[in-house]
Amino acid sequence: MTTSRRPARPFGRTLCAMVTPFTPSGTLDLDGAGRLAERLVAEGCDGLVLNGTTGESPTTTDAEKAELVTAVRNAVGDRARLVAGVGSSDTRHTVELALAAGKAGADGVLVVTPYYSRPPQEAVEAHFRAVADASGLPVMLYDIPGRTGTRIEPETMISLAGHPRIVAVKDCSYDFLGTQKVLARTDLAYYAGCDEHVLALYAVGAAGCVSTVANAVPGHIAAILDAFDAGDTARATELQLRAMPLIEAMAGAGLPGTVTAKALLARLGLPAGPVRAPLLPAGREPADGLLARYEELLAV
Repeated sequence: MTTSRRPARPFGRTLCAMVTPFTPSGTLDLDGAGRLAERLVAEGCDGLVLNGTTGESPTTTDAEKAELVTAVRNAVGDRARLVAGVGSSDTRHTVELALAAGKAGADGVLVVTPYYSRPPQEAVEAHFRAVADASGLPVMLYDIPGRTGTRIEPETMISLAGHPRIVAVKDCSYDFLGTQKVLARTDLAYYAGCDEHVLALYAVGAAGCVSTVANAVPGHIAAILDAFDAGDTARATELQLRAMPLIEAMAGAGLPGTVTAKALLARLGLPAGPVRAPLLPAGREPADGLLARYEELLAV
């Protein structure tokens, strides 16, 4: 069955994959997280993804994950939807994290394909169903095979779409054909997980985006979608292309998005703090380049 062009937006439209601020000593900075979240919401984000890839989830404890969700909920109230990353390579642990996220105040959970073990599609589907069955929260599937080693195949997506609590996808598959196949055959709300795909995916029916670049320029990312919604596709294209130098500097320069986002936020005097090992901070030259691209974007 072919669905409507624009699906429901269960988690909002312009979501930021928020960094997890740490203090200079490397502990969780809950005050900074609240201040950063407030800025993101005030400047255009109607959803925040916490404890995801950009949030350095592999290096935060279960307790820290829950504390972060609670702190951000207290900071933004009901002004934004909160999606908590709960993915792991262990189904039992993922279920535990999903239950804890609900108690901490999350509106939904982001569940990545189990990594390292590289399960076949039957096992991938069983994993997601187990999490969705156990948690009362709506689920956003996270398809990022470049990090997990295993993608969620389109046919698996189509099957999972029948589950009442599996409602959305964060798409980092780099398979535009496969994405459109799922969009055409399901009501799953797709969110572009790669900033270079924000407008392209939105134009074919996505619900919105989960943006790392929005940590620095939330208003600009929101403006791309605003222009498209207003029917001004030329303006939307202009805004997407204008952002490309910053997107490339943050996502295509050989450093993880967490590293570049925190480097730029630090230059802007915003809560970020250091990254946790095994990541290393950006050097002075990359940080200078990030700030230059940011200033160029705002100057136009």
